Amino acid sequence: MDTLTQENISILALVAVLLPLLTFFTILFIPGKASRGGYIAIASIAASLIISIFLFSVVWNRQPVHEQFEWFTIAGRTFQAGVLLNNLSVLMMVLVSGIALLVHVYSTKYMQGDPYLYRYWAYLGLFCFSMLLLVIADNLLLMYMAWELVGFSSYLLIGFWFTRHTAVLANRKAFIMNRLGDLGFLTGIMIVLNQFNTLDITSLFGDNGLVVSAVVENGFWINGTSSMPDVWLNVAGLAFFLGAVAKSAQFPLHTWLPDAMEGPTSVSSLIHAATMVAAGVFLLARINPLFSADVLTVIAVIGAFTAFMSASIALVQNDIKRILAFSTISQLGFMMLAMGVGAQSSAIFHLVTHAFFKCLLFLAAGAVIHEMAHLRDKNNLQFDTQDIRLMGGLRKRMPVTFVCMLVASLALAGLPLTSGYLSKDAILIQSFEWAEGRNGLSKLIPYSALITSWFTAFYISRLIFKVFFGELRIEKQFAMKFSVHEAPAAMKNVLVVLAVLCLFPVFSSHPLLFEDAWLLKGLPVADTMTRVNAFHTIVPAAVNIMAVLLIYLAYQWYGRQKKMPAFSNTALFRFAGNQWFFDKVYDSVIVDGIVLISRGIYFFDKVVVDGVVNLVGRAGVVLSYLSRWTDRNIIDGIVNGAAYLTGQTGRFFRHFQTGRLQHYFVTMLLILLGFFIFKYYSGAI
Repeated sequence: MDTLTQENISILALVAVLLPLLTFFTILFIPGKASRGGYIAIASIAASLIISIFLFSVVWNRQPVHEQFEWFTIAGRTFQAGVLLNNLSVLMMVLVSGIALLVHVYSTKYMQGDPYLYRYWAYLGLFCFSMLLLVIADNLLLMYMAWELVGFSSYLLIGFWFTRHTAVLANRKAFIMNRLGDLGFLTGIMIVLNQFNTLDITSLFGDNGLVVSAVVENGFWINGTSSMPDVWLNVAGLAFFLGAVAKSAQFPLHTWLPDAMEGPTSVSSLIHAATMVAAGVFLLARINPLFSADVLTVIAVIGAFTAFMSASIALVQNDIKRILAFSTISQLGFMMLAMGVGAQSSAIFHLVTHAFFKCLLFLAAGAVIHEMAHLRDKNNLQFDTQDIRLMGGLRKRMPVTFVCMLVASLALAGLPLTSGYLSKDAILIQSFEWAEGRNGLSKLIPYSALITSWFTAFYISRLIFKVFFGELRIEKQFAMKFSVHEAPAAMKNVLVVLAVLCLFPVFSSHPLLFEDAWLLKGLPVADTMTRVNAFHTIVPAAVNIMAVLLIYLAYQWYGRQKKMPAFSNTALFRFAGNQWFFDKVYDSVIVDGIVLISRGIYFFDKVVVDGVVNLVGRAGVVLSYLSRWTDRNIIDGIVNGAAYLTGQTGRFFRHFQTGRLQHYFVTMLLILLGFFIFKYYSGAI
């Protein structure tokens, strides 16, 4: 950094961000480039990764880089935008571009032969650009624009197979539910702008920023000479959190994410690992000083409930991708919980480790689905290639995929020697430390997280044993023998790289102590809990002993394919299998309610509004006819009658206008004679 100016570093960051956007325009709009879209896309995202790694080496644990330019002026207020590179920014840049590169390489084989492959590469480029812009934006408005682009590009990718009706419904659902969150984000921006007169992230949330300096006194949120009722502090925090709830699929806006499985599996791995769903957690980390204690408690409660609920649903799902989708929602709940209890650094730590092992789980699942689809098409069969009940015995036929997915599963379960053990332990231990000394209800949060971690170990073990152990059950169903092969080299190599990244040495020199993780030393520490040494021993022991017991139980039930116990068909299992009936409730209450209201509005419009309009229209027609009749028969009659009378009078007197003097003389005599006769008989003479 000594030899590089901040301006040069900012330009490099912009190059890394703009390269994927260049891919988008090149593939879609330059003739002849679509056929080589894969090479262009991989080259651009690889270049972005190289630049991101360089920026990481320059910025990590050093002075942040912040370059701005004048953006626009409105109503005398100048808005600036620019690049903000700190530890969080460069970490996310490496994570996003690294995961994206692996997904790109994997996709060269997974998406091979798709007739719309060029669109796939273009959409990936737009998606990566949006996410990279989001993490370097130094302004809440610019961040919001990137936020919207992330949502739009994910909409395109989820509905990539647009000929499938289910895919169209899924991307529409994701788009609408995320609009609710976007409204919250925008509301938060307006409140912050009104209070602080700026949207600059450093000015607002820096060490001595305006948000940190603002105080709450006598019911007012005071910033220098300006103030507003302190309720707006909580409203602003909850508004931003609503944006994170939608983007990171938290209760109650979580139902879009399982349906997003309609997109290609490679897309699922990208969306659910390091990009779209991580954006909500990143947002909370970016603006953390804004959240009051009450809002943080709400975040912790929502995160804990979401984690528990989603893990319970994953226990009984049979679609391999939906199991992983609910697992993602659950793990995001862990991150939200960590944010709420003040363990911000642990939340980001888990975001990073989760990105690698969840991406690996999805890509390994994609390899299995890829081979099952090949088997189906080769033998002209009809079956669900994602149903784990039709799988089994694949550890011998796909050994590399099995080992890699096993490593990722151990990391998800949080077992020792994996990265997941370090980050999940950090969250669990710190949540117990946070609850220490608080009221009894607060202790529900860490205990629910502990139970959730046990659920996690069981459902991922169930998936592993169902897919890779026993015999290939589809052979029994069709009474045929099938040949299943390992995934192609491009896909397999990506799995191996991700498996290595799921191991503890990548993050810490000590396999059991999360405090030794290098990543934690570079992240902001917002936690205020007091260290309780006992929790650092008891919590990991409780997690791992119960996890091992549950893995053994899953092996007995699913690995050895023994008969399931009677309670597996109880109302509780059906409740979880129906995803706690959230979709049904939303459909019956919200969707049907909106339809009912729409019909009511239609009826009102049709009967009342249109009735009044039509009545007025008919009355106008009647009045028009009446006016025409009156005009023709009365008005015109009077005028025409007067004209006729005048004409007849003129004709009558015309007979007296002969032009002869003797006639006039005789006429005068007759008039005089008549006058005298009248006078005589009237007695006047």
